[in-house]
Amino acid sequence: MRGLIETRSDEDGIVNASPVIVEKQSQPSVPTVEPSARLISVDALRGFDMFWIMGGDLLIRSLQKIHDSTVTQELANQMEHCEWAGFHFYDLIFPLFVFLVGVSVTFSIPRLIEHSGKPEAFKRIVIRSVILFLLGIFYMGGVANGFKNVYMAGVLHRIAVAYFFAALLFCFFRPKSLVAICIFLLVGYWALMTFVPVPGIGVPSYEQGKNLAYYLDQHYLPGRKFEGTLLSTMPAVANCLFGVFAGLLLKNKTVPDQKKVYWLVGSGALSLLLGFLWAQQFPIIKLLWTSTYVLVACGYSAILLGFFYQVIEIWKFQRWAQPFIWIGMNAITIYIAANVFRFSKLAERFAGGNVQKFLDSYGDLVLAIITLGMVFWLTHFLYRRKVFLRL
Repeated sequence: MRGLIETRSDEDGIVNASPVIVEKQSQPSVPTVEPSARLISVDALRGFDMFWIMGGDLLIRSLQKIHDSTVTQELANQMEHCEWAGFHFYDLIFPLFVFLVGVSVTFSIPRLIEHSGKPEAFKRIVIRSVILFLLGIFYMGGVANGFKNVYMAGVLHRIAVAYFFAALLFCFFRPKSLVAICIFLLVGYWALMTFVPVPGIGVPSYEQGKNLAYYLDQHYLPGRKFEGTLLSTMPAVANCLFGVFAGLLLKNKTVPDQKKVYWLVGSGALSLLLGFLWAQQFPIIKLLWTSTYVLVACGYSAILLGFFYQVIEIWKFQRWAQPFIWIGMNAITIYIAANVFRFSKLAERFAGGNVQKFLDSYGDLVLAIITLGMVFWLTHFLYRRKVFLRL
């Protein structure tokens, strides 16, 4: 239980990278976090990321019913995943979270090694990865529909696997070697998808249901499947390593804070450029987690992290981000809670049916606000009591 339930002081690190940590502290007051004690910007960005799947998307989509225009239509469109190739804002949410897991690894793992040594760090990484993977199975329905229909591929599963490999690589390799490994994973995945013929088809393919990643899943991944999970673990780990590089930059005390922002934004812009250029040959496809998808998503992630770091850590404008911090410090909790309690469905008990009809075009907006209100209330409740189940 020690690896799962812990009591910590505010000085115990900047960002907790453990996939599953439950913290409960005895003092009921709202925690006062010193700027030197933790990077609030990382918690806030994690909360900002989760905000969109907790009801932020419903809020934006509701605008089209109030005023249907080209702008509101495009905003609503950005709140949906691309069916196959392409990139929408909603396609950023998952890889941004994986990126932030990588950022967190650079703060928690060295502290763990320093306190307990590498063998204990390895043990904790394994335990936490397994727990998160099992939570993923539970989230996707567990064994309710029989073992044949157990999901072995989903959001929490991918986070668990990406964290596991990225954390182990971080433990045993220096930054220069990690860069080489990251490049190898991205280029290697591209080479496999581009040059290896798909059995039964005879030629390489990026088409849905006709690609190498899909073929491997159909033949070797048990349970229910998505498009191409096994092979696309390679770029997913690279995605997490990009976060590790950002975390190493933020930890580097020899680099002034303002230059850290320049590096984040500049490297993010370069990653975007490379991703979109490479996409002319290797399409940006979320379901396949293509190398170009990783470069584009991590480019946006680095730029967002730079923005949050500039505003929160350098300019010290923090009050506006407080609700995001509540969510960000309990991201896994609220993600699982949303699956169990269905906040959007609960919101309909307050403003659905005849009430929604009475509100007319504003009905969906009110439901979205109530949904987000419940999310903020729960995360604030947990935050005040210092109870955290988080990455």
